[in-house]
Amino acid sequence: MMVKEAIRARAGSAHGIRGGEASRDEAAPASSEAAAATGVTTATGLTTATVAAGRAAQELGLRRSEFELAVHLGLIVVTAGPGGGRPRVREREIARLREDPGFPDGLAERVRTVGTAEGAALLGIAPARFTRLARAGCFSPVTFYLNRYRAVVWLYLADELASFAVREPELLAGRTPLGLRTMLEAGGDRRARNWRTQRIERLLKRTDDPWARAAVEASTLDAAHLAEVVEDPYERAHLVRVRPEPVFGRPGSVAARETMGELMLADGPDEILWRRINLALSLDRARDVRPAPRPGDDPEARMAAAVPLSIPFATPLPTLSAAPPRALPDAGTAPVPSPLASDLPFGARESGGKRLLARLGWRRWTTG
Repeated sequence: MMVKEAIRARAGSAHGIRGGEASRDEAAPASSEAAAATGVTTATGLTTATVAAGRAAQELGLRRSEFELAVHLGLIVVTAGPGGGRPRVREREIARLREDPGFPDGLAERVRTVGTAEGAALLGIAPARFTRLARAGCFSPVTFYLNRYRAVVWLYLADELASFAVREPELLAGRTPLGLRTMLEAGGDRRARNWRTQRIERLLKRTDDPWARAAVEASTLDAAHLAEVVEDPYERAHLVRVRPEPVFGRPGSVAARETMGELMLADGPDEILWRRINLALSLDRARDVRPAPRPGDDPEARMAAAVPLSIPFATPLPTLSAAPPRALPDAGTAPVPSPLASDLPFGARESGGKRLLARLGWRRWTTG
């Protein structure tokens, strides 16, 4: 299917896609607990029948890899299995998807992935131009696999490529814009970074727990950077324990798991600094909610102690001793603020910003 056909198909199915997303949001449960091998107990005490992922994929006409990608993209809602087992799918969720007017082709098309050759054919451009656009970050890979030489082969959503063709038709022909050419000639490649960003955003959407969200940010930093931002070893251990993983885990082979671990790490000074800042801000929010557990802690006592924190004025605030006023710096010797400070998140520029920048080693990052 060429790009013009894909654009027409996308435009014709836009209404159905938006309707499906709305119904999915309505069908998404607020919470669920495993109750039996074939059902879950809802908040109202009713039991809803569920099926295993393999059977759900079969009933939806999807290959297992397509089914898992649909779950990763949020197109299919799953629930926890009994006793923390593998996720299951509610029968009413399957029925909702099967009632879509475009079923089964519509759902399959939304999770269809293409490589470089097929993606270039879809857009009607040469594979070399497709690769240059991908390296420049014009569209992002959604997953990857390792070929027989253990090289990463990126895969892209065909639906997203059709959106790109509608949004940026001028990039499909003619001379590449100067900014993109400069970045590419310098060896730039944003494919792994964009894949990383989208994956992190989807993991963050799966949880509201502040420590789990901080753990997602921590997963992008290597051990050295993580230890600099999170000095407490008990906090680092807690971040590892509560880190959310994809619903169906990482790739099965050892080589794929090792590659996944390498691709998850931020690469480049600007991305590393950004992830350090996000982690520091997430940690501050998590610590405000509750401290990380330590050896010998009683979880029930800790939770009970944390309850008054949500009640206004339940605990008197400690008295803070006023610090002596500082002398104002002389206008002729006052340091010039870093021009990069304007690029920081708002939370990093508040009154605690200096402390945050000190924790991040800001001087070392800005001076090289």
